Amino acid sequence: MAGVVDGWLARLGIPGPRPMDRAIDIGLVLAVAIASAVPFVDRGPGTVTAYGVVFNVATVVPLLWRRRAPFAVMVIVGIAATLVSLHHRPGQNLQYAGLLAIYTVASLGRKRWQRIGVLVVIVITFPPASLLLKDNELDEFMFTMLLPLAAFLLGSLERTRREHAETLRQHAETLRERADQLERERRAEAARAAAEERARVARDMHDILAHAVSLMVVQAEAGPVVVRTDPDKAERSFDAIAEAGRDAMAQLRRLLGVLKADEAQRLPQPTLGELPALVHPGATLTETGERRPLTPDTEIAVYRIVQEALTNTVKHARAQHVAVRLSWAPDELELFVTDDGQGPQATIAGGHGLVGIRERAAACGGTAEAGPRPEGGFEVRARLPYLEGDR
Repeated sequence: MAGVVDGWLARLGIPGPRPMDRAIDIGLVLAVAIASAVPFVDRGPGTVTAYGVVFNVATVVPLLWRRRAPFAVMVIVGIAATLVSLHHRPGQNLQYAGLLAIYTVASLGRKRWQRIGVLVVIVITFPPASLLLKDNELDEFMFTMLLPLAAFLLGSLERTRREHAETLRQHAETLRERADQLERERRAEAARAAAEERARVARDMHDILAHAVSLMVVQAEAGPVVVRTDPDKAERSFDAIAEAGRDAMAQLRRLLGVLKADEAQRLPQPTLGELPALVHPGATLTETGERRPLTPDTEIAVYRIVQEALTNTVKHARAQHVAVRLSWAPDELELFVTDDGQGPQATIAGGHGLVGIRERAAACGGTAEAGPRPEGGFEVRARLPYLEGDR
């Protein structure tokens, strides 16, 4: 029979319960069946009727399908319970099956009118039924009246809890999707910023390489003129050509993989000598150690890193003081830009300057990183190489 009912409900498009829910329903039906069987025990002859047995069973068995058709089960259980009460023996002092059916409609009823209808029937029928069918005292009458209302209230609370949990789940899913979208946008913006910075590096390198090639051309043209009259000068010319070629090859190796953007108007490239003019009032510039020669692209990288770090500090960190320090270590130049501002969130918020700083340092063979300081504020740190022969 259960298979026939399940097949019929399936054809109506009503999905079956999960295995765990089915197991819970079977356990509830068994519990209600045991409670409903108590009046059958120790009954004398004539106290149990055939209709009484049929109608009592009809209040219990439909509960197996309470999740799939809560309102239909409520109607069947209600009719069977009413027929039991019409002197078909044994009767039920407390209709456990009816209370469970009421709870199920309030909790799982698919239509609002079904839930409202059950509540209206409870309010209209239970008071007169309690008075007419039973000689109740006041306390028993109130208990009989309030028990179905309590079952309906518990079912409504369960529905509200489940809907609230579903709302929270959907909200969490929306936030997760939004976070994924923001992460994709952040990665796209970071890639765009990196591409722009690589293009800027390419423009700077173009000027450096153009200078090196021009020098090689001038020296090569002068070489044949002086090779017979002044061999020493010719040798120096060829040495200059070789040095310029080696420097150009080093720059080209760094340039590999860097995409070159459209060439706009280019100003003269900055050098370390222009750092003091870059440092704004409220910031300090200090140097420690002995200066070493840097490649032209490394000098530009130092200038651009300081420029970007100062820009981030002024625009986003709202720092009161900024310290720029160049430490000429034995193996590399260490660059520090330290502020007392609002920390990494404020510093990074304004854009992708830190991405550009890392790209700029990597383009000339160095590294750069940034992070909060334990004592507060933010620090950008970069390590940049010297010329090959000066390390």
